[in-house]
Amino acid sequence: QVQLVESGGGLVQAGGSLRLSCAASGSIYSIDVMGWYRQDPGKQRELVAVITTGGSTNYADSVKGRFTISRDNAKNTVYLQMDSLKPEDTAVYYCNQKVDVTYGRADFWGQGTQVTVSS
Repeated sequence: QVQLVESGGGLVQAGGSLRLSCAASGSIYSIDVMGWYRQDPGKQRELVAVITTGGSTNYADSVKGRFTISRDNAKNTVYLQMDSLKPEDTAVYYCNQKVDVTYGRADFWGQGTQVTVSS
């Protein structure tokens, strides 16, 4: 069993910063891609950023230049540094990790953390 625990969400004014963390624990052989997604009520979940084992990254156009994804492989943790936040960044943020476990590779999701940006 693998669990992802997120932390770091909250309320911030426009222009401010937040840092999200997501740590995986359990029966893990290795972790491939790690990523962050977000979802507004009534909308589909959308990709924010992903990072490979080797450190290659990909970002949604809406966050390029403002958000930075990073990972600590020794800690099975992925981070999302969010700077210059805008009200439109308000959403529930979910981490995703593609984990190699005993029965193969599987997707695991965090519980979600609310990010609210006030204008």
